[in-house]
Amino acid sequence: MLVIQFPEKWTPGYTDNFVSNEVIVKDLDFTKVLDGLLDAAKWETYYDNSSDIFMYNQENTILNNNTRFRFKTFGFDVEAQVEEYALDQEAGSLRLAWHGWNEEEGDGFLEVYHAWLVERLDKNRVRILTQESQIGTPAKELAKSTPNTMLNGHQAWLDGLVRFAQN
Repeated sequence: MLVIQFPEKWTPGYTDNFVSNEVIVKDLDFTKVLDGLLDAAKWETYYDNSSDIFMYNQENTILNNNTRFRFKTFGFDVEAQVEEYALDQEAGSLRLAWHGWNEEEGDGFLEVYHAWLVERLDKNRVRILTQESQIGTPAKELAKSTPNTMLNGHQAWLDGLVRFAQN
């Protein structure tokens, strides 16, 4: 199975907050998972915690190498840029990661590295892994939340993406 490779700055355990969510689902359409994840405009159709998608310098809402975009999530206006995009349709794998930040200063500043792996497995299964590493005072506060706000929010994203791909 594939693993997420974090840039050194984002190494889990050295940042202020880290969450990891994963599902492995039988009979899931790999192509539909890609469609639901790579087209940022579709996020808000299956994930209530995403809105106001805006793409810089491109006409469509499809994430690709170096895509620069903005969206609202967890109450934050997040600016983001795709840092890793590696799709291998033949092998059945996608690596996607973006660097995100808000425009706040001081204690309000939040910076994240959000990574995804989508992998076709044997016996007609698809694995979806998402991990996020965060830096900043808001990340420290999120890490203390019980139940864990980020963990539950990202699980809702995964569950919604699975439902999207099943329809």
